[in-house]
Amino acid sequence: MSDYDVAVVGGGPAGLSAALLLGRARRRVLLLDSGEHRNDPARMMHGFLTRDGIPPAEFRRIAREQLAAYPQVELRDARVEAVEPGFTLHLAGGASPVAARAVLLATGMADELPEIPGLRPLYGLDAWHCPYCDGWERRGEAMAVLGEGVAGYRMALEMRGWTDRLVLCCQGKRPEARHRAKLAALGIELREAKVVELLSEAGRLSALRLADGEVLPRSVLVLAAAQRQRSDLAQRLGCGLTRGGLVRAAHDGATDIPGLYVAGDAAPHLQMAVVAAAQGAMAAFAINTALLREVVLPAASGGRP
Repeated sequence: MSDYDVAVVGGGPAGLSAALLLGRARRRVLLLDSGEHRNDPARMMHGFLTRDGIPPAEFRRIAREQLAAYPQVELRDARVEAVEPGFTLHLAGGASPVAARAVLLATGMADELPEIPGLRPLYGLDAWHCPYCDGWERRGEAMAVLGEGVAGYRMALEMRGWTDRLVLCCQGKRPEARHRAKLAALGIELREAKVVELLSEAGRLSALRLADGEVLPRSVLVLAAAQRQRSDLAQRLGCGLTRGGLVRAAHDGATDIPGLYVAGDAAPHLQMAVVAAAQGAMAAFAINTALLREVVLPAASGGRP
């Protein structure tokens, strides 16, 4: 007998949503939360119906409070260091390993911020990477997009929906001619000199200092930042990644490893909190269906597998 039917690794919207649905399906669930969440720097979550504008920590507090109504759902603040095929999960800090019949990885992604002085204190306030999360509140303001190559170019085009006061800072990598022409046609300025410092006044972004000495007044910086898997558990179990660095999985989160599922930002879907919660529910439904089949199908065949 396994200790749990399902181990959910990750305590963000995807993991919490999955634990809720699995709890309602009377499954023995262990949710393991390392305490690291991609949206920790954000002051508020947006685009989540009935929760628009809620601080991420408050969202998690409410979710945990609601999960307490399901006694078969256990929450632990613990980091998973390894998962053996089968599945046995090894936790940090010398805690005893736990076994589960299925595992859902909701470990998310981590944004790789450029090392620019002044950026980190402003990240999540005046510097961010998701216009759908933060663009409405800053609509019409003077913004700069920081990004190299096609990623920066595409982010600049996207931000044109929120403001027409835009500069693309391409960090010394000049866009190709057709991209420069498109930017010019849309009224998006271009700076090739690298951003070397973010300047602030009273804790808010005021300007960008460039390597050529220019001080560019801006109140918002939008990052076309690279990202990586926050956890390598999926790869260590044998899962492949997409070209974008996401765990390969079916629409319901099923990976190529039987019994292993993925949901949330780590999976190949739109990266938003409300979508992550929906993915968690979809994966939970698929997991519960698979567990039911283990019992129902043998019983229907007279005990034969």
